[in-house]
Amino acid sequence: MPSKDYPQTPDGRYFVAAGKLWRRSDPRLTPAGLKALTANLMAARRKVKEVQNNEARLKAARRQVNAAKEALGERGPVWWDDGAPDETMKAPQDSSYADWWASLSDEERKKGYAGPKKKG
Repeated sequence: MPSKDYPQTPDGRYFVAAGKLWRRSDPRLTPAGLKALTANLMAARRKVKEVQNNEARLKAARRQVNAAKEALGERGPVWWDDGAPDETMKAPQDSSYADWWASLSDEERKKGYAGPKKKG
């Protein structure tokens, strides 16, 4: 998900798409590391599409997607260390970001309701 196209929380932890908060990649990743891990994620997502008719291979491909997303910092333990909870998949208005969300223009909030199709 190209988070640059969606509203991003002031602390850089999340972007909003499809009306939900989605965790961004760990900013400590190097550009080369981010590129390599993103390539792994895309390959795993392609594999999910390729093996839809084989349950065992589909489960393995989904595990690869999950592993890639964890390596990117988008799933699994949070990449920040201030004790703030993970609010992934919460509606921004129902999260600790409610005031920030309310402060956005209607146009910016509209971008946060657009969203990518769910993948792997």
